[in-house]
Amino acid sequence: MESLLFSNTLYLFPSFTKPQLLPIHTPSSPNLPISVNRRSFSITAAAVKMDSKEVKLWGGRFEDSVTDAVEKFTESISFDKDLYRHDIMGSRAHACMLAHQGLITEDDRTSILKGLDEIEGQIERGEFVWRTDREDVHMNIEAALTDLVGEPAKKLHTARSRNDQVCTDFRLWCRDAIDNIVLRVKHLQAALLKLALKNEGVIVPGYTHLQRAQPVLLQHLILAYVEQLERDAGRLLDCRERMNVCPLGACALAGTGLPIDRFMTSEALGFVAPMRNSIDAVSDRDFVLEFLSANSITAIHLSRLGEEWVLWASEEFGFLTPSDSVSTGSSIMPQKKNPDPMELVRGKSARVIGDLVSLLVLCKGLPHAYNRDLQEDKEPVFDSVKTIVGMLEVSAEFAQNITFNHERIQKALPAGHLDATTLADYLVKKGIPFRTSHDIVGRSVALCVTRNIQLSDLSLDELRSISPSFDEDVYAFLGVENAIKNFSSYGSTGSECVSSQLAYWVDKLIVSDKEK
Repeated sequence: MESLLFSNTLYLFPSFTKPQLLPIHTPSSPNLPISVNRRSFSITAAAVKMDSKEVKLWGGRFEDSVTDAVEKFTESISFDKDLYRHDIMGSRAHACMLAHQGLITEDDRTSILKGLDEIEGQIERGEFVWRTDREDVHMNIEAALTDLVGEPAKKLHTARSRNDQVCTDFRLWCRDAIDNIVLRVKHLQAALLKLALKNEGVIVPGYTHLQRAQPVLLQHLILAYVEQLERDAGRLLDCRERMNVCPLGACALAGTGLPIDRFMTSEALGFVAPMRNSIDAVSDRDFVLEFLSANSITAIHLSRLGEEWVLWASEEFGFLTPSDSVSTGSSIMPQKKNPDPMELVRGKSARVIGDLVSLLVLCKGLPHAYNRDLQEDKEPVFDSVKTIVGMLEVSAEFAQNITFNHERIQKALPAGHLDATTLADYLVKKGIPFRTSHDIVGRSVALCVTRNIQLSDLSLDELRSISPSFDEDVYAFLGVENAIKNFSSYGSTGSECVSSQLAYWVDKLIVSDKEK
């Protein structure tokens, strides 16, 4: 045993006087003994032949292959294979441009296109073998193409780098992802609109600071989320517009001296133009930062919707009831019926926000131009898209499977003196300054609190004892129904205004009023 004295405490450690040989078998050298020195924890091999692996497509100046540990650590094929369609799409456009510019022959182009078609079919049929030693989606497809068609495939990478190739693939993928998300935003908007149409005339308490504030139409509250989602869709579409420029042809960072036509490939891929600066084209990821930012804002809106519905489904509120098809139970409490989907919507918003933060931190210290760190940009984006799509889908499903408890809501309305502000407006119409009106109504509420009654229960004499400005017409302003009738400003919760809002969204989202 070896000993070590530290802070007056003697620690004993086992002593190894000799390296101990342990037989470790590897696939390439099944009987090769590897020496493990347990004192220094170092591993040495008697002789390992490292050049038996497939030569990398970039390996011309290298004499040795990378180690297994490096290969495993640096590969990205485990996740970036999701870009295969867009990688093949970019390669088709690039091959056609190269042939058009005389950099490859027409026969080369034909062989490349046929080979790419075959590879795409293999992938979609689940027959394609993704190889870690080929590192990423680009190398897997290019190497497989070489196996299929031979020499023509070696010409495909002319005037192209993996740097501009991956940026092109990623922009194409994100562009499609945005289209997919926007469709789901519209679907949720339509589900919320239908829910609003089913609840015409229902008045609910409006809250500020989670305290009862003023009465609002339930339709007005639901349409607030429709409005927010519309801005979410707008942010995504704005992001798509800025994203829709083509990096292909920027090569590693400086462009190329070969006579390529970047406008041709850009048009073929549906981009509006090639990117103007080749360094910018391969190095910046602001398009995914903006995309994930837009997703995060959408996630926050969905989380707030989830929070409100979870609260309203509680026994304390009891304003809504989810159907059994969108609820779960408790493993121990048989009476429980939980709105779990919306709780998870609230919870998963953290993932979407976290994906944005991961990418912001990834990019914050990178010099121009391309750095391998940027390989780490894919997984946060893939996760953000998958999560936000799920959140949108389940929110729409939940909206289609809830009912509002009108009777419970009606019983809850008297509490909180929700018509107090409307009463202040009444006094303003009588020519009293608002601050004075505010004080008068405050004293009226205080009187109601001492007597445990509503403002509408006060007699005219009691009201006049507080202010002589009150008259018989005051009762047309008291009570939640009258309060709703007296809202008239544009965008307010007044019946006519809300009816106009509904008509706008029915027309915009093409939802028939008959569907309510």
